[in-house]
Amino acid sequence: RHCPGPQRAASTCPAAPFNGSTGQAPPQRGGVRAGLGHAWFGVSRPSGGATGTASTSGLDTNNVCPAPSAMSKAEEAKKLAGRAAVENHVRNNQVLGIGSGSTIVHENLNLVCIPTSFQARQLILQYGLTLSDLDRHPEIDLAIDGADEVDADLNLIKGGGGCLTQEKIVAGYASHFIVIADFRKDSKNLGDQWHKGIPIEVIPMAYVPASRAVTRKFGGEVQLRMAVHKAGPVVTDNGNFILDWKFDRAHKWGEVNIAIKMIPGMVDTGLFINMAERVYFGMQDGSVTMREKPFC
Repeated sequence: RHCPGPQRAASTCPAAPFNGSTGQAPPQRGGVRAGLGHAWFGVSRPSGGATGTASTSGLDTNNVCPAPSAMSKAEEAKKLAGRAAVENHVRNNQVLGIGSGSTIVHENLNLVCIPTSFQARQLILQYGLTLSDLDRHPEIDLAIDGADEVDADLNLIKGGGGCLTQEKIVAGYASHFIVIADFRKDSKNLGDQWHKGIPIEVIPMAYVPASRAVTRKFGGEVQLRMAVHKAGPVVTDNGNFILDWKFDRAHKWGEVNIAIKMIPGMVDTGLFINMAERVYFGMQDGSVTMREKPFC
């Protein structure tokens, strides 16, 4: 049955403007605060002293949230999208998947947080949130994460930060997977905006033959991602390498995703196909646009 494309709508909960003197955004409904990327976040202790929450007292908000003058339009837009996602989806007593590079927390709520990377784990611990894992909480209520690019069908490219495998695991075991992004990530087709290729995690011993297998099957160019602050390649949290496949034509991405994962030595790809339920885009004008997957 023909299924119409994702629906687009303006968010009904635009975020409050930033306070340039303090670098903070005023609390949202019910004391909500959310942050994206290397953004600000904090939680306050509910009445009764419930465990698993952290107090906002003592947070250096000038360091946690830079003033608008120090932030790009894209960073501000990303925060707006994150705030809208939290307002609409985060509820008390949820098991929440915390995306790499995107930190979502809530005031006055008790949340159990499942990280997708070492970075996310450290932030959860740093701010006194309840850290867990899939052994103790194999069912996740909600996962919220960013994306490098989103196409018209809500297919994603992720993995620019090198955490694609754990991000896909957490998103895959979540009942709801919500994506937050800025206006630059909204594309009709994958590759329109993102030109760094599709990340692929690979077992180190197989990276050469696996790279050749990708180019033989699908063309384009595969590069081993090299580290910036260390000699040699990027090493993932799983001890593997990252390949960046720069494709040279459009593909049937669902088929490509499966085919690449079947190559011996490949762990997973940064193609998130038919996984996102809803995407929030922070726009340049301060609004938030939402697109959601149709239910067919």
